[in-house]
Amino acid sequence: MQLLPLWTLQVDPLTAALGYAHLQVERVVTPAASVYVGPHLRLYDPPWSKVKEPWRGYGGEVGLRWYPWREAPRGPWVMARGVLAWAHTTDGTQISNLGGYGSALGGYTLVLRDRFVLSGGLGINVLNYTVSDYGVRGLLPAAHTAVGIAF
Repeated sequence: MQLLPLWTLQVDPLTAALGYAHLQVERVVTPAASVYVGPHLRLYDPPWSKVKEPWRGYGGEVGLRWYPWREAPRGPWVMARGVLAWAHTTDGTQISNLGGYGSALGGYTLVLRDRFVLSGGLGINVLNYTVSDYGVRGLLPAAHTAVGIAF
């Protein structure tokens, strides 16, 4: 019987491109489930954005993944995640707001050579992550991409 890694450390290149820094530390809790936590930081506008939004967000993210094949942290999964963050303007107006979002996604994680993690998934977001006239609110598609290491 091959032992599976119990931990992963992942970054999300898609959200990094959108201006949000995510670092996820995942821990397998049973063969069918894992939890992850990490910081959630909105630090910059996407490079292609023509409109610069003067706001930042600082908070945390937590998620739970269920692996129906009972091979966590690899294989197909269904995930619920939530983000809670303190958003504030950087244009001198000194406006702050607590915001965040919740998501439900389905996806797949590969663990190559028992060390390298590639993961992706799609789903739905319910967002209320705004401050002043900036940010996003509503029901939108969710995507998950990740690269990292398993140990």
